Amino acid sequence: MMRAIVLLHRWLGIAFCLLFAMWFATGIVMHFVPFPSLTEAERFAGLVPLDRAETRIAVADAVAASGIADATRVRLIQRSDGPVYVVSGPSRAGAIRASDGGDASVASSDVALAIARDHARSRGLDTAGAAIVARSDYDQWSVPNGFDRHRPLFRVALGDAGGTEVYVSSLTGEIVLDTTRSERGWNLVGSVLHWIYPTVLRSNWSLWDRVVWTLSLLALIAALLGAVLGLARIKLRGDLIGSPYRGWHALHHLVGLAATVFVLTWIFSGWLSMDHGRLFSRGQLTSAESSVMNASPNWTAVPSFDWQPVSPSAREIEWFAFNGNLYRRDRTGLAAQTLIKAGDAPRDGPTGSLGVHEVQGLTAHLAASCGAPSVLADNDNYPAQSIVPGVPVYRSYCGDLWLDIDGADGNLLQRLDSSRRAYRWFYGALHTLDFPVLLTHPRLRDALIVGLCALGLMFSITGIAIGWRRLRS
Repeated sequence: MMRAIVLLHRWLGIAFCLLFAMWFATGIVMHFVPFPSLTEAERFAGLVPLDRAETRIAVADAVAASGIADATRVRLIQRSDGPVYVVSGPSRAGAIRASDGGDASVASSDVALAIARDHARSRGLDTAGAAIVARSDYDQWSVPNGFDRHRPLFRVALGDAGGTEVYVSSLTGEIVLDTTRSERGWNLVGSVLHWIYPTVLRSNWSLWDRVVWTLSLLALIAALLGAVLGLARIKLRGDLIGSPYRGWHALHHLVGLAATVFVLTWIFSGWLSMDHGRLFSRGQLTSAESSVMNASPNWTAVPSFDWQPVSPSAREIEWFAFNGNLYRRDRTGLAAQTLIKAGDAPRDGPTGSLGVHEVQGLTAHLAASCGAPSVLADNDNYPAQSIVPGVPVYRSYCGDLWLDIDGADGNLLQRLDSSRRAYRWFYGALHTLDFPVLLTHPRLRDALIVGLCALGLMFSITGIAIGWRRLRS
């Protein structure tokens, strides 16, 4: 039995030692430089005040013109070519010109370039050298599935000192992603390597999922076998732990013993990052819950309060249904909005949000035995943040099921059953060390992550040395 364990560990170790070293090294990079994305602050900063004088089409007419029968939300934004309604359903989105109800999707490179320039200027970025680089479905930074409803994308290089590139949706004309030269460079030696994320593989999600899940499982088996051997081969020398090996083997054994707990928990939790419903729930709505949460409203009711005065500084207006009622929210700042329920007075400022009773009314239809929602604390063990800073997130406890609702726009942020709550600890906490006590001490957390990953890297290097010697012999 022990002989079989030795052989399996040896050859799995030789096969995966470089992968282990890469994962530990790139993990350090990823902690400080995440994968490129367009933050809500960046997106909102790129919006300009709405020109309501050009808005002649009613919301209901825009929904009808879009052809999206299951539309759940409509937003009015100002583009360089005029105000546009962005109509969204559960699976797709489209854009309609607010001036005449025509199709506002972007087919022209000139229009995409103008949109990108307006966005960049609003954010204070230099656009003198802006130019279209490509129009494509996928590239290295736009492979995540969240961009599927916007493909193909126009990629625009701004030509600024930071090497900023922005991506324009061909379906809605919105900016959906930005990257900088620094982000791209660090991520090539960070996330792209760590996630085994080359475009040719990641663009086929199911293939990428199977490949990385399998590799991670084999790496976990190699680490488990090594832990068994390492513990079995401990040689006590008085009160000290020693090793029967010499040279690189001894160093591999002793460093491995010191790093055993971290290596096993980190590789295990890394494997769980690819779980995708295999062992734990995915936190997704059931079909019955989705029919409640994503019920398409009666858009013909919108005109009854569509034309109320709008602040001249409003940069975005959104209409959405929540628990059978229609709402409009006017975004006047990143942390300020006015929320209007049909037939009610506007709710202004940071308090312009849904109330406890409104949230309770919805969750009662989503699940049974839901208690009164409570406002989520900043230091909660299962954190969730509103899209609008300062607006509360409400948690409803429905027996074993917890539901987190954003008070700003009524979106469901988290669906936490017991399986999903366990996943938060087995994956999130073990892999990123986002324990609440460490989140309140970010420098200590940084030091632990760097130190532990460096220890894992050192351990991997000893394995590389041993494997190289074995292959040469």
